[in-house]
Amino acid sequence: MREATAPQQVTSQYQPLEQVTKPNLKTEEAAHYLNRRPQTLRAWACLENGPLRPRRIAGLLAWSTADVKALAGVA
Repeated sequence: MREATAPQQVTSQYQPLEQVTKPNLKTEEAAHYLNRRPQTLRAWACLENGPLRPRRIAGLLAWSTADVKALAGVA
């Protein structure tokens, strides 16, 4: 018979979007805040058909924090 255990707390590795102050987000971070899969954002960048356009910095995609906040409806 199993013993009852307390529910485990899930700690997010991401801080609330309202508290993010850095100018750009990584693809995984932007996807988390927009409730999308990272591959969806990569497709937006590749096909240039999404609501956001990333910058490319040293070959990596950098998503504007201000743009992500605006799309997510966060002040």
